[in-house]
Amino acid sequence: MILVTGATGLVGSYLLYDLLKAEEPVRAILHNPQSLNHTRKIFKSLGVDPDSLINRIEWVEGDVLDYFSLADAMKGVQKVYHCAAIVSFDPVDRDLMMKINVDGTANVVNAALEAGVDKLCHVSSIASLGRTENSDIIDEKSQFKTSSYNSKYSLSKYAGEREVWRGTAEGLKAVIVNPSVILGYGDSNRGSTKMFSTIYRNSWFYGKGINGFVDVQDVVRAMIGLMESNVQNERFVVSGGDFSYREIFSMIAREFGKTQPRFAVPGPALNIVWRLEWLRSKITGAKPLITRETARTSKGSFYYATKKLHCTLNFEFTSIEKTISRTCRLISEDIMNSR
Repeated sequence: MILVTGATGLVGSYLLYDLLKAEEPVRAILHNPQSLNHTRKIFKSLGVDPDSLINRIEWVEGDVLDYFSLADAMKGVQKVYHCAAIVSFDPVDRDLMMKINVDGTANVVNAALEAGVDKLCHVSSIASLGRTENSDIIDEKSQFKTSSYNSKYSLSKYAGEREVWRGTAEGLKAVIVNPSVILGYGDSNRGSTKMFSTIYRNSWFYGKGINGFVDVQDVVRAMIGLMESNVQNERFVVSGGDFSYREIFSMIAREFGKTQPRFAVPGPALNIVWRLEWLRSKITGAKPLITRETARTSKGSFYYATKKLHCTLNFEFTSIEKTISRTCRLISEDIMNSR
């Protein structure tokens, strides 16, 4: 039996699809039944009847912050994919994010140790590897350093990884994946997919920075490949390539038939924008489109090496252009159907 946490998120939903396609027995923790609607949309986009797959999953009510629900869910489980996490750069979410990303991971690790599971895959982030203003190419050997470029999210994922390493010291077999910015069709109101809907509405501006990007289905392929291998107690950067935000925004705008971004937002202007967004969020209650942390990160240039994953699994990545094309097509269909 395989257990998946965060099963109805972006990575979790695509993971469920691939596991079910391989005829694996799957148990999934369901925290919010409404989130199943997002999983249905993703399954449908992959050309299958959503309910036929959803009905094959053993759904269990639970929460990574509830240790006893995890202990019950892990009975008879051999493999655990820990995808549950909060990705946020909004100060309002910090306390909950730290609880879920750190305390929740500690609970998963402890429950896995108690249940005697064979292996755990922890979905971390390149953010946990640390960023500095003058970063060299970042890989699995990079050491986390205190820097203004490291967000609270970075700190939460770094601390979550420490819980996994603590578990390996106590006898747990585990692999950690460190994806870059994950792209793929999902809920266009949250996560990295929100970037697509934002550019659909306004594609005039871009940040000057460079970052790593990866297809969500590549992340899942890497996770499953590592879990089925003999590799244990190692981490792997999972990134399809380094691109400037202008390149990514231009590709998205082009697929949507929108005007490509023309104006780089200078640093001083970004500082004004995130403050205005903070004020707007306070007045309207809506999430800010840009925060102090995302403004700072969008100015940095970061590069990532994936040689270790390629050598271990002979892994090849999907082109980011192809990923963006598919995602834009599906989001465009959603927009047309909603009219």
